[in-house]
Order: sequence, then structure tokens, then C-alpha cells
Amino acid sequence: MSFKSKVLLQQTVETFWETFPPFWHRVRAHIRQSAELHEISVEQFQILRHIRLGQCSVSKLADAKNISRPAISHGVDSLVNKGIIRRTTDTNDRRHIQLTLTDPGNILLDSIFEDTRQWMMQTLTPLSDEELQTLTQAMDFLRKAQPS
Repeated sequence: MSFKSKVLLQQTVETFWETFPPFWHRVRAHIRQSAELHEISVEQFQILRHIRLGQCSVSKLADAKNISRPAISHGVDSLVNKGIIRRTTDTNDRRHIQLTLTDPGNILLDSIFEDTRQWMMQTLTPLSDEELQTLTQAMDFLRKAQPS
């Protein structure tokens, strides 16, 4: 790698640290606020999101979030009690409990996502069309840099 490339790479990393963490902090704060309006915690929101993404058991949720099964179980119990998710026993293996979102759970998750989407769109409104295209392209580049 040339000296010029190394300097550019270092500048890119510094710009990343100056930009993404503060922006992500604002996004997370908005998600927290929206979740609290729906009387759930951010952790419970994350459980719902992961169930929708296919992690449909306590073990899979714990692995996806890299936390203990008892910690996930507590959040799952609370969401079951609120009627937001349901537990279903696998007819072939009674030890396997499947987690699914209920209709109210799907509506709640959709509402938080839509609220956050609208907030993000409002936040990005000051950018020109060209800047939005550049930002989208930059995120595509970052996606390519992610390890598989």
C-alpha cells in the first residue's frame, strides 16, 4: 500500500469515528424514545426485531445478541405477558419452543420502525439529492467491506 493510500485510509477511519457513532447514538436515542412510548424497553424492541429476522428461540436470540439465555428469557417472558409474542411448542420435539410475533407485536414493531424511518428522513432532509446518492453509495461501499 502506498503512503498516499495509507494516509487516505487513516483519514477515512477518523472520519468514520467522527460520524457514525454520534449519528448511531442519535438513532438509538430515537428508537429508545419510540419504544418507551409503546411501553417496551430497547432490549425488548431488539428481541422483537430479532424474532422477525428469524431468531425464533431463546437460544438463537441469546446467540444473536451474545447474552445469556436467562437474560433473554426474562425479556421474552415480559413480552409474552404483554401479548406481543407467543410461545409455541414444536409438535415433533416438545423441548423446542418457537417464538413468533403476535398481530399486536407486528403492529408495534412496524410502528417503531415507521416512526424511526420518518425521523431519519426528516434528519436527512437538509441533504441534496446528490448528497443522498453519495451517502447511499458510501454505505454500499461499507457493506462490501464487511467481513462475511
